[in-house]
Amino acid sequence: MILSTTPTIEGRTIREYKGVVTGETIIGANFVKDLFAGIRDIVGGRSASYEKVLREAKNTSMNEMMDRAREMGANAIVGIDIDYETIGESNSMLMVATSGTAVVI
Repeated sequence: MILSTTPTIEGRTIREYKGVVTGETIIGANFVKDLFAGIRDIVGGRSASYEKVLREAKNTSMNEMMDRAREMGANAIVGIDIDYETIGESNSMLMVATSGTAVVI
């Protein structure tokens, strides 16, 4: 599956547009990660635990979107957009939503 944030793929012709595809993932952050992230924020530096959770959520959402594109008969997705939002009580959950256009090239 070819993935692109651009509306076209250089050197390739889009032969057929299959439609919009999406993927969504919601992940809760646990208390221990919150505690260590808070300490990191105070002393500076990056929060590896949160970065790992962000990557996992993005990958899950992208994989879900690719599965939906394959089901439609597509072999590429163009115009991909990735959105991150905090949701839930006290913003305790992270939602990653991906969308794009499934195409045949």
